[in-house]
Amino acid sequence: MTLFAAIRLPKEVLFGKGQRFALPSVAKRLGQRALICTDERFAGTSIFAELVAALNAVSIETLVHDRVLPDVPRDTVALCVEEARSFAPDMVIGIGGGSCLDMTKCAALLLSHGGSLADYYGEFKVPGPTIPIIAVPTTAGTGSEVTPVAVISDPDRTLKVGISSPYLIAAAAICDPDLTMSCPPSLTAVAGADALTHAIEAFTAARRGADPLLPQNHVFIGKSELTDYFALLAIKLLGRSLETACKEGSNEDARADVMMGALAAGCAFGTAGTAAAHAIQYPAGALTHTAHGLGVATMMPYVMNYNRSASMTEMAEIGQALGLDSTGRTKQEMAEAAIEEIRRLFQAIGITPTLADLGLTADKLDWTAEQALSIDRLIKNNPRPFDIDAMKRLVRAAYDGDLAAAAL
Repeated sequence: MTLFAAIRLPKEVLFGKGQRFALPSVAKRLGQRALICTDERFAGTSIFAELVAALNAVSIETLVHDRVLPDVPRDTVALCVEEARSFAPDMVIGIGGGSCLDMTKCAALLLSHGGSLADYYGEFKVPGPTIPIIAVPTTAGTGSEVTPVAVISDPDRTLKVGISSPYLIAAAAICDPDLTMSCPPSLTAVAGADALTHAIEAFTAARRGADPLLPQNHVFIGKSELTDYFALLAIKLLGRSLETACKEGSNEDARADVMMGALAAGCAFGTAGTAAAHAIQYPAGALTHTAHGLGVATMMPYVMNYNRSASMTEMAEIGQALGLDSTGRTKQEMAEAAIEEIRRLFQAIGITPTLADLGLTADKLDWTAEQALSIDRLIKNNPRPFDIDAMKRLVRAAYDGDLAAAAL
């Protein structure tokens, strides 16, 4: 086999306890005027005040937009940009969860290129570089600090939409696990399960060959040797520490593992992409108004069982990365054990076990399947192909809680 790989990452990634204190030095290299995007809760913390004061201390002027909302409603981006134009920032700093980082990317995009967000929906629609972005995550889940994607809610569309471009990758990602210490167990669980789903879907994504134009024409290009490395690292770290971080929020080692796992998962799926669990979550989440991470994690064991026949080797490797004993087990047995361990772990941290429990109604199952199948950028990444009947069976299995039926 001829090796093929591609990966796109920030120019600088800083990880570790206390790394938030590097923010002024990093920002000073990028400009003198910073728009800061965060949410109302974090803006009221002493940590945020300290970060802003530290930026001001090195003569960086700041404008704080502290009204970021979950899922980034489209029109809130326009309001943020309108407020910031007269300030003329030469960088945008996002401090917060995934929505804050997505807002940061969108604000940098419109400040640099104008127009409306709808002009950029899809892949490779951003015409050139934006002003520099610094991403400082305070949750461990989305991986947005290292990915080329911003996801927003458009009131004219039922499903959330994405803007995908290498130009949206942050110039610097500063990941300090101390910033996650105050995350409540429920948020830790949903964010961490999202990250683990990113890693599993990136590792089991279809391998799409070595076409030299593939990375030039598509943001998500399937698994490769480089993305596999990051995905397995994420699975190992999250598998060993996510449950502990949910139950012992002050455990620094567990918090560091989970944040590094989320970062590594972002490094993997930011190029490899995700697949069917995410495709189904988009319509299911739109109907149930539930958190993205909760929806993808609900689907993950069922999608793994559907894909098991096409990804037996990868599933077995996932089992090993999760720390399962492989002694005397066949590849199939390891794959089955890996799926069961993901289901056990998600149950232990409170992830909803079925689409019915998520709030999806039986009369919307076929619509959910049809919508999911239409999301080509995700479905083409799935290692086992779909037709509409297969997708309907999978959605029904996840609704009924029938793991075995998901493999049919």
